[in-house]
Amino acid sequence: MKSDIAKLVSNGFFREALSLYSKLHSSSSILDHKFAFPFLLKASAKLNSPLQGQMLHTHLIKTGFHSDIYSATALADMYMKLHLLSHALKVFEEIPHRNLPSLNVTISGFSRNGYLEEALGAFKKVVLGKLRPNSVTIASVLPACASVELGGQVHCWATKLGVESDIYVATAMVTMYSNCGELVSAKKVFDRVLNKNVVSYNAFISGILQNGVPHLVFDAFKDLLESSDEVPNSVTLVLILSACSKLLFIRFGRQIHGLLVKIEINFDAMVGTALVDMYSKCGSWHWAYDIFTELRGSRNLVTWNSMIAGLMLNGQSDIAVELFQQLESEGLIPDSATWNTMISGFSQLGLGFEAFKFFHKMQSTGVVASLKSITSLLRACSACSALQSGKEIHGHTIRINISTDEFISTALIDMYMKCGHSYLAKRVFCQFQIKPKDPAFWNAMISGYGRNGEYQSAFEIFNQMQEEKVPPNSATLVSILSVCSHTGEVDRGWQLFKMINKDYCLNPTSEHFGCMVDLLGRSGKMKEAQELIHEMPEASVSVFASLLGACRHHLDSALGEEMAKRLSELEPQDPTPFVILSNIYAVQGRWGDVERVRGMMNDRGLKKLPGCSLIRVT
Repeated sequence: MKSDIAKLVSNGFFREALSLYSKLHSSSSILDHKFAFPFLLKASAKLNSPLQGQMLHTHLIKTGFHSDIYSATALADMYMKLHLLSHALKVFEEIPHRNLPSLNVTISGFSRNGYLEEALGAFKKVVLGKLRPNSVTIASVLPACASVELGGQVHCWATKLGVESDIYVATAMVTMYSNCGELVSAKKVFDRVLNKNVVSYNAFISGILQNGVPHLVFDAFKDLLESSDEVPNSVTLVLILSACSKLLFIRFGRQIHGLLVKIEINFDAMVGTALVDMYSKCGSWHWAYDIFTELRGSRNLVTWNSMIAGLMLNGQSDIAVELFQQLESEGLIPDSATWNTMISGFSQLGLGFEAFKFFHKMQSTGVVASLKSITSLLRACSACSALQSGKEIHGHTIRINISTDEFISTALIDMYMKCGHSYLAKRVFCQFQIKPKDPAFWNAMISGYGRNGEYQSAFEIFNQMQEEKVPPNSATLVSILSVCSHTGEVDRGWQLFKMINKDYCLNPTSEHFGCMVDLLGRSGKMKEAQELIHEMPEASVSVFASLLGACRHHLDSALGEEMAKRLSELEPQDPTPFVILSNIYAVQGRWGDVERVRGMMNDRGLKKLPGCSLIRVT
């Protein structure tokens, strides 16, 4: 009987193994076979069935095998995997003569359940005791190492024990170093593994993605295909598809889709969801929808959420609403992620009314709004200057005690600033005695004051930011340079511009150059502005447009014509540069040049865009 049960469990037939035991457990010859229990307990853990596990625990006690070291270890391992930590520890404490496997189970269980200090404590007992750690001990404790210092110490133990090259230990070390942000160390460990398997490749690829360098994933995948006898599994391909999503590599993503079909990997919800996500993020929502339709019968809530998010991302809000309404037809209930997808999707599309409609629906179902939902709603209020709605959301954040969250506060400041109520934004800012170190929080104040024409207040916040030693980011410097531009403070602007690289170790972007060109242009320093443009690696449209605007203000027709020509080369379908140039000539009374510019527009088939105005009725 033991061999039959073992075979069923080894082949993944967990229910069948338990069913066989259930039918035959009354036979005394079966009950005497203690080696059947570890396999049955493993089956219970795999099926995530605490009830079945507790029944087997009762049978162990009745048959007297609960004191058997192998059965007790398997029992503790099952409880650990079912996240019943107190039960597992009670079983462990009752084991009369604990051996290394039982201690390994404890270390592994602590790590798996997030009790990192306890896992390290159990490992310390092994190291200081009479038992000698083995490869399983090392592989079990490595996930508990939350810092590279602790991980390095365990790495030294692995080297001392001679198990550093063990595939399970090496894979655990790759994951540990990746989690600690030490990708170089993870690669060194990975490169030293001689017999890499698909699990070790997956660990390394996952670490690459986790550390924000997705383009390196493809080299590791190529190595897997060319230098290894291993075949990628569904986890591998989901990771590769994730890299394609991040980099918008739809061509490679389609190749992975073809490989999935070729090697006949089970097209389950996990793989299908990854394909839906990849196609959606790459702008091919039709293909994503086709995959979603093919998954009928095996798709889960994550798949639905991914498809709805993809439709929103691609501006297909009507279809997203249809799917949202169909979701319950498959026996699924929208969770907070589903609601957030709808709310944030409408907000990003500028459909604030619909976003609030779904927010109120969500509240009526009893689902608690996530931080992301609330910040999305505040962005919607900002976009349409809906002050009253913004105040309602602010009140809601106070009632649920999240108004002091950094992200929420930043969104509130931005909303009040865009609604023209800087004093309310300042009130949110001042609720923090110790100000957040996130530059975005300060940027909302600086850019908001700049937008509302309160330039001195913007400088004061920037000075306070420096006093509190909060390092500004690129956006901070764009905002403060823009303020300099509006106040005409050329010297201060130059000083800040030079500090970008020298003091803040940032590379000036086209936005920084654009602000300086605008500042110099507004101040009539046209030659300096032109020279600065020549220093740029690649001037953007906005930079040329900024200087052309200055030419109109200072009636510099020669430079204006040069800027208009440069802009027409970059955006040949835009008539605006020629219209501005024509206006410069008109103010100067050079009507012949006005006719010449209009003739250039006619030759290019360009027409001046008619003006229009909008009135919002509330």
